[in-house]
Amino acid sequence: MTQNYRDLVAAAKLEIREIEPVDLENRLGEVTVLDIREADEFEQGAIPGAVFAPRGLLESSVGAHLKLHDQEVVLYCAGGARSALAAKTLQDMGYTNVWSLEGGFTRWKRDGLPWKTPETLTSDQRARYSRHILLPELGEEGQVELLESKVLLIGAGGLGSPAAIYLAAAGVGTIGIVDFDVVDASNLQRQVLHNLDRLGQSKVESARETLTALNPDVKVEPHNVRLSADNVLEILAGYDVIVDGGDNFPTRYLVNDASLHLKTPVVHGSIFRFEGQVSVFDPYVGPCYRCQYPEPPPPELAPSCAEAGVLGVLPGIIGSIQAVETIKLILGIGETLVGRLLTYDALTQEFLNLRIRRDPGCPACGDESRPPRIVEYDATCAYPGSVTRS
Repeated sequence: MTQNYRDLVAAAKLEIREIEPVDLENRLGEVTVLDIREADEFEQGAIPGAVFAPRGLLESSVGAHLKLHDQEVVLYCAGGARSALAAKTLQDMGYTNVWSLEGGFTRWKRDGLPWKTPETLTSDQRARYSRHILLPELGEEGQVELLESKVLLIGAGGLGSPAAIYLAAAGVGTIGIVDFDVVDASNLQRQVLHNLDRLGQSKVESARETLTALNPDVKVEPHNVRLSADNVLEILAGYDVIVDGGDNFPTRYLVNDASLHLKTPVVHGSIFRFEGQVSVFDPYVGPCYRCQYPEPPPPELAPSCAEAGVLGVLPGIIGSIQAVETIKLILGIGETLVGRLLTYDALTQEFLNLRIRRDPGCPACGDESRPPRIVEYDATCAYPGSVTRS
């Protein structure tokens, strides 16, 4: 360390606040802690809960870590010099509640305070996900979170195909797929998970082959069964997000009710001819599917794709939006479509954002303490008999 650098650090320390390691330990979980060291330093050990924000990218990424200029934040490096200069820089940028850790991580360890080796990416993973890592809202920490997440797709068809491909490419670590159908020639106009060589093969196995070839980081869990009242809770349990690409109302209502039991968010998508829509149903936070559709439309107003047709490109657009919403839910970034319905018209290239309100009298989500009874819905999707709850 040159004398000039020492002078700069000494001058910075006169203008910033420093916090003792023991005082920071008592406040872990209350303040934001940024580790501004280099990646190789961070990998060898870090303060629990610290966010990796290397010094070279701090000015450009700080907005992703600090939402408010008066948010309390503690910076630390190895010995306290870099963090002192960085704290001065943030103060000059208008952040008013910045601290530097006295003595840095070296003193933290010397004082016998807890630290851990963080989950990090391999060199191959850093290369694969480099464009994600560059995003301040995601970074290496967010990529690790994606790799540790579990997403279940209902259907490996038109919507499930693009959603699965983009979620696998993004590095979602575990992807479950529920579908009991086989690949048919009529699927290939829109279901991009499959190909001619797999005609007659189960869709979940075809999907597994495609996704593992795309990204070996991804574990695919095939569920080659029909989703029913008997198995829905068991299958959906353990996943962080459910992506509903089902093509019939009984399945949609069944998934909705199960998600209310498990309190697992559902990213819903549907398509019809040239139109599509997407919404996010976060149990007891926003509306559920039954708040939006208390009763299904009559069959003549809701024909299937096999009856009405669908533009092959359309599910690619809607399924990709579902993948975006899923990633946002996993990472807790952005504004999701909870309480909103996004509609798309391919013929006019128009998107509309419609507000959906939670119905306090909804038979499914109106009472959080009494989730709906899991039942098999008939063709009209009505509850068998009276509406009862478990």
